[in-house]
Amino acid sequence: MTRFADDFDFIIQPGWKGSGADHWQSHWQQRLDAIRVDNANWEQPDLESWLQGLEQALLRASKPAIVIAHSLGCITVAHYARRHPDRIAAALLVAPADVERPFVPRELMPFAPLPRQPLPFVSQVVASDNDPFCKAARAARLAGYWQSPLTWLQQAGHINVASGHTHWEDGLALLPPLLQRARARRQAAA
Repeated sequence: MTRFADDFDFIIQPGWKGSGADHWQSHWQQRLDAIRVDNANWEQPDLESWLQGLEQALLRASKPAIVIAHSLGCITVAHYARRHPDRIAAALLVAPADVERPFVPRELMPFAPLPRQPLPFVSQVVASDNDPFCKAARAARLAGYWQSPLTWLQQAGHINVASGHTHWEDGLALLPPLLQRARARRQAAA
């Protein structure tokens, strides 16, 4: 197993309905020896219980945490950051779900409104130009709100199993620059 970092712990924050065995988050969890957020109900998401699930995962970390979130998990991280600005070292936010879009599923409405404050930690948004759950202009706006650099994937759908992203080896290349930025921020704060 390739070690990406000895100075950070990784947290996997899935989105709505969780991330199944073939999802890239599940493969990354094994590869990174990551802690996975364990929510009681992935099908009927509740913001408060999801925030508690993320909190419990972060408490299990023994080192500064890098959160790797997908879809509704990205929105969870942004909500969490407003309450606990110092608990996360960095976040990779992949395919954030637009919970304010027209005809959003009823289950996602409790996660609105979207947090619009800059994230208090190093972050990176990854979005697709044809994500059915977050239009490109909206993804760009979220990255702007959060003051997160934005990486675009072409025709990548929701960056999940349905769009062919299982192991998603190319995505792992996004981690070293994120880790480097997180280290630099920690050194500057010391």
